[in-house]
Parts: sequence; C-alpha cells; structure tokens
Amino acid sequence: MKISDRTAKGLRLAAALALLGQGAAASAQALDDATLQDLATRFDAIQPRMVEWRRDIHQHPELSGQEVRTAALVAEHLRKLGMEVRTGVGGHGVVGLLPGGKPGKVVALRADMDALPVAEVTGLPFASQFKQMNMGVESPVMHACGHDGHTAMLMAVAEVLAGMREQIPGTVKFVFQPSEEGLSSAPVPGKSWGAKAMVEEGALDNPRPDVAFALHIIPNMPSGMIGYRSGPQFASGDTVRIRIKGKQTHGGFPWNGVDPIVVSAQVVTALQTIVSRQLNISKEPAVLSIGQINGGNRENIVPESVEMVGTLRAFDEAMRADAKERITRTAESIASASGATAEVSFGPSAYPVTTNPEALTEMMAPVLKKVSGGKAMQTSRLMASEDFSEFQKVVPGMYIILGAAPEGKTPATAAPNHNPAFDFDEAAMPAGAKAMAAMTLEFMMKP
Repeated sequence: MKISDRTAKGLRLAAALALLGQGAAASAQALDDATLQDLATRFDAIQPRMVEWRRDIHQHPELSGQEVRTAALVAEHLRKLGMEVRTGVGGHGVVGLLPGGKPGKVVALRADMDALPVAEVTGLPFASQFKQMNMGVESPVMHACGHDGHTAMLMAVAEVLAGMREQIPGTVKFVFQPSEEGLSSAPVPGKSWGAKAMVEEGALDNPRPDVAFALHIIPNMPSGMIGYRSGPQFASGDTVRIRIKGKQTHGGFPWNGVDPIVVSAQVVTALQTIVSRQLNISKEPAVLSIGQINGGNRENIVPESVEMVGTLRAFDEAMRADAKERITRTAESIASASGATAEVSFGPSAYPVTTNPEALTEMMAPVLKKVSGGKAMQTSRLMASEDFSEFQKVVPGMYIILGAAPEGKTPATAAPNHNPAFDFDEAAMPAGAKAMAAMTLEFMMKP
C-alpha cells in the first residue's frame, strides 16, 4: 500500500515518540559523573574561543537569507574538525556530520545564525555598525536575539564532541540554520525558508536523526540557569493580513463611496473579541495583535482600500485553526455589512507550536539538573515563536532555555530579546554548550 510522504513522516514520528517513552521509563540518568566532569573541563577550556566567535559574529551580523559570512565561518570550522559538511542547505544553511567511534543513535543539534534589522545601542566595544538591505531599504543590523551566542555555542559543542569522537556511541548532526527570524526580502511564491526549507532540502536525511535539540538565550532569567518544560514551549506564529476594499470618493461626500478606514476600525475592534470572548482560553492562552494599518494619502480623500497586518499566537494547533476561521469570518462579515469587501490571508510567516514531548523531557531533566549543578528549572510558556517546530514535525525534538542576564543587570532589568539594548552574559555560554553536549550523550547512552 502506498502512503503519502506526510503520512509516512507522521508514522515515523509516532514510532520514535513511542520508543522515547520506553526509554524514559527504563532507567535513570545514563551519563556518568566522570564524563560530565570531562565535559565541564573541556567547555571551560574553550570558553575564551567561544567568546571570540560570539563577538566576531556579533560585530558582523547578517539578516535572514544573507548569512554568507557566518555560514562560511561555520563551514570552515566544521571542516577543520574533520566533518563531512554540506553548505547551501535551505539557503545558507550548514550541516556537519560527526560519526562517533561506535555505532548508535543519531542526534541533531541546531543553532540559528541570522540577525535582526535593529540599530544597536549597547555601546559594546564589539557593537555592530553593519547595514544590509531589508525589504528593499538599507537598515542597521544587530544580533538582538542571541543567535550569535547560539552559533558560537554550537561551534564549541562541535569541537568538544569531535575531540571525544572515539567515545561517542552514535552520530551527531550539527545543523546551523539561516532565516529563523523570517525574511529580509519579499517572499518568493512557493519557496520556503528557515527550518522548513532545510527540512525540504534534506537536512534531516542521510542519516535521519532519532532526536533533535536546540536552545535559546534569554537575558530575563538568572545567568547560567537552564529552563525546560514538557508540552508547548513556544507559541505558533502566523502573520495575519487583511485588506479592506471600499470605494474611493471625496472626503466631503462620503456617502458617494464606501469608507474602508471606518470599516477597518470596526474590524480591529471586533477582532479583540475573538480571544477575549470566543476562544476557550481556560484551555490555552492566545494572542491576536494588529500591529500595522496602512490606508489613505490625503485628508480629504476617502481611500479605496486599507491594509492591516498583525500576528496570531497560540499554544494549541486546533485553537490556532479555529482562530483563523474566526478572523476570516469576522472581517468578511463586517466588511460585507458596510458594502465593502475583506480579503484575509495568513503568512508568509506561519510557525507551528514548538512542543517538547513529555517522554523526552522526562529523560533529559535529570541530566540537565546534574550538568548545571542544580541550576535547572521548569519554565513557563513563551508567546514568542520558533521554527524549530518544523524539525519537530519530522523527529522528536526538545528546546531548552539558557538564562543569561548580563553583568550588572537582573532578569527584571535586562533588555529583552529584540531590543536595541539587548546583551547577554557570555559567562553563561559554557552552561548552554555543556547542556547540549550532555543531552546528546545522555540520549545516545540510553538503552
């Protein structure tokens, strides 16, 4: 019987999750204290180079889809470690393969490489002065989300595990991903980006990982703290686009036309009731925000159309789909009642919920506590979105958080991600790198 690729992927994922459940219940932590101490020693030793890599990448940030220099730096590093390296995967993605000295499981480790169109105000000696084209306009560029640290940490993990190659019972796949933040140029119809593009271009094939791990730096947690949770970690993220089309006329004679500005105001107000009155938020929270409204060019002209752009966030895929239907129905009905029309679309950004499987989380929690010296805690969900969820659609994956409040700041006073004053404590990087390496070895050593 022939089945679709999507069905086959679903069956493989279900089987992998079932095996994870058996492994989680089978035994306690597999990684011994001697190996954990060895990891600690190795990452402490490589810390100065991690800082150098991070600062170099921070000083030369590159927007989504333009990560040429960063990808070349990563690829050269992996080749020097003796890995088989693929470049140009899903854009500027880099995949390195490290076979261990013994046969065993396959673990994928992922770091994102792209920066943001943000003008840096940190005053750091290695602050970005870089500019690139963003949606056709030259823009300042900054690593305002910690991807420079993610890349530097995974480069360190690659070097440390390459140095332990003979002890590794399996294969490690290092995935350095472009375009996690979206796009810096107009989307090409039918063309994916980021994690989805890497999956489509075989980043998780030959060999197929049994599991994937990733982490994210958050300055608003104590430095060196590892955060984890079972279930939804990051919300889905959908761009919402609504175009209200009316009938242009003179502003002094509005009855001769159909005013799309008034209709758009009614639509924005009504959209607020979808989360507050229509979705069952006792089950899961959701957010719908309109962040942009464009229409009109003169005070005495009722324009032909108004365009609105916003974001929808949810932690449940069924709720996400339900909200989309309600958004469409609300906009179309209100527009119709006023003699206008509404065109509703979603995308190009459309990230699924990032969800950590319960069995995998239970398996990794003990080693995270051990490798962090007890600095590990269960965290709450975050309304940010992450396209690591595209990898999780193919293989079981776990996403953890690394606290890194900068020196002189508390989690409450540190500038958050995507802020022009964003910075993080570089001394926290060994904790994140050790956690990634420890999870890799723990998973491989589990019977």
